[in-house]
Amino acid sequence: MPRLKDLYQNQVVPAMMERFAYRNVMQVPRLDKVVVNIGLGEALTNAKALDAAVSDLAKITGQKPVITRARKSIAAFRLRTGNPIGAKVTLRGNRMYDFMDRLMNIALPRRRDFNGVPRTSFDGHGNYTLGLKEQLVFLEIDYDTIDKIRGLEITINTTAKTDEEARHLLELLGMPFAKA
Repeated sequence: MPRLKDLYQNQVVPAMMERFAYRNVMQVPRLDKVVVNIGLGEALTNAKALDAAVSDLAKITGQKPVITRARKSIAAFRLRTGNPIGAKVTLRGNRMYDFMDRLMNIALPRRRDFNGVPRTSFDGHGNYTLGLKEQLVFLEIDYDTIDKIRGLEITINTTAKTDEEARHLLELLGMPFAKA
């Protein structure tokens, strides 16, 4: 069992039940899924960029990415419906807990001048989105093998009804939020 999942079951659930007065263990919010996404506008002109991004995403998450395609045509960007414009991975279960553990304890503290992640990036429904400017914060990525520094976006979906519940859940799991 992943360390973070064990922490959730043994410490986070009792603390959340006490703080929010849940009557049933099943009411306690939990992590639902984590989506890691790389958007690539340059994939329209450079096909190798997409391959490199897919490779990086596979190394970071340990799962094969899905290529995302444009839904609409936009003439100003020379974009047509169906063109590949990014890659994403949806993590659930043990892989999700392992990824979150590596993200919070290894990758985020490696960022230069790291003071914590913003507290305001919740969407109103208990989901948190975090953007990283470079994939190099993950130990799996070797600086010498990448062709270009790319940003990625991580969305953490929880079953929480409010942002306050989700923020408290992530704080208890060890998310390094910035001081208010």
